[in-house]
Amino acid sequence: MFDRLDQLEARYNDLSLQMSDPTLVNDQKKFQSIAKQHRDMEPTVEKFREYRKIKEGIVEAKTMLAETDPEIKAMAQEELTALEPRLEPIEDALKVLLLPKDPNDEKNVVLELRAGTGGDEAALFVAEVFRMYLRFAEQHRWKVEILSQTDSGIGHGLKDVTAIIEGDHVYSQLKYESGVHRVQRVPATETQGRVHTSAITVAVLPEVEEVDIKIEAKDLRIDTFCSSGPGGQSVNTTYSAIRITHLPTQTVVSCQDEKSQIKNREKAMRVLRSRLYEVEAERVHQIQAKERKSQVGSGDRSEKIRTYNFPQNRLTDHRIGLTNHQLAMVMEGQLQPTIDALVAHYTAEKLKAETTAA
Repeated sequence: MFDRLDQLEARYNDLSLQMSDPTLVNDQKKFQSIAKQHRDMEPTVEKFREYRKIKEGIVEAKTMLAETDPEIKAMAQEELTALEPRLEPIEDALKVLLLPKDPNDEKNVVLELRAGTGGDEAALFVAEVFRMYLRFAEQHRWKVEILSQTDSGIGHGLKDVTAIIEGDHVYSQLKYESGVHRVQRVPATETQGRVHTSAITVAVLPEVEEVDIKIEAKDLRIDTFCSSGPGGQSVNTTYSAIRITHLPTQTVVSCQDEKSQIKNREKAMRVLRSRLYEVEAERVHQIQAKERKSQVGSGDRSEKIRTYNFPQNRLTDHRIGLTNHQLAMVMEGQLQPTIDALVAHYTAEKLKAETTAA
């Protein structure tokens, strides 16, 4: 591990020198690339330097213990008592920082929510969970752009909604949200006060660029139709909505958010690329899982990942056994404690797998 850290620090120092070169400012693309690499390495290098400084302090204190002066020996012992407990936590943090990064962590996401079992109650829950994610996005100052949505026709429910969320490290925060979200509560239409169980599916797809996945024009069928829902008369009376079918996989995406057919097509293609990327990533994942003979959570949408129990004001994440009795706050977008717990759990699993492999 420490050989890797030495190499990383040497590379970091080299990048620092390159960034101080005044001629580099003329090549903005190269400068931004170097600055990003430098920025990404910085937390690990700083933590390594902190570790090394403490290690040197311990060596120095142990040397002082050999002194005959009792006052110096007492000072050395005091220094050791303060420094030694700090060493192991920093070493653990370095192991985490050296774990292979998910290449998608910094990407924007395509977020898709769909009503499952439960009819109108499931559609209402889609709208509520989507609002929860909107509030969470506001806290992080992410930009949310709704691409399409289908109203349920009853109350404020949504049969489905698709949006793009843009911002800093969006995928790294939301990637563990994919799966089946179950709600338990008494619906407004229930006259006998019985608790009903409904479910919705959430998909979080990393947005991919054209260079990440190539789509042939001959593999697409593009249809236009009149938009429905919000947008005003000018939207509803023009064939601005777009439906794109990827023929080889029969993947269908649509977008009717914009008045412009061109803009709707661009947005639909963004979603299509992300969906096809997910299909390919899942195929590779299944192959790797068979080779490893084990999986640390498949992230499959068919997996029931979370239950929202309203009578008990309780959220339960079944993957990590987390229970939170502040459901009302979670529905207002206070998701960070849950997400932090998920990130910590899966980071620990990865660390365990790396240690076993080594």
